[in-house]
Amino acid sequence: MKPGTRLKSATCDTEVMVIRAADGQIECGGAPMAENKPAEAAPLAADFSAGTLMGKRYVDGANTYELLCVKPGKGSLSVDGQALVIKDAKPLPASD
Repeated sequence: MKPGTRLKSATCDTEVMVIRAADGQIECGGAPMAENKPAEAAPLAADFSAGTLMGKRYVDGANTYELLCVKPGKGSLSVDGQALVIKDAKPLPASD
């Protein structure tokens, strides 16, 4: 998967753009994401139903994956079953 790829959730309305990725399955709501939305929605897993926020970047613990949410939804993002978290903003330098 290369940077700039748009992925769509099979469980909800979530859409993300890949910023950085490695070998692994990107999931939303417990189901794999793909470039095309399936005809029928997959069930939303209770463990991955925290939702996504538009404009936020999601990363894994090792910063191997970074996804930008371009359309929010009810499912939460994960890679191979490991939940992704919102990337913290970098603090601005002091302007003394």
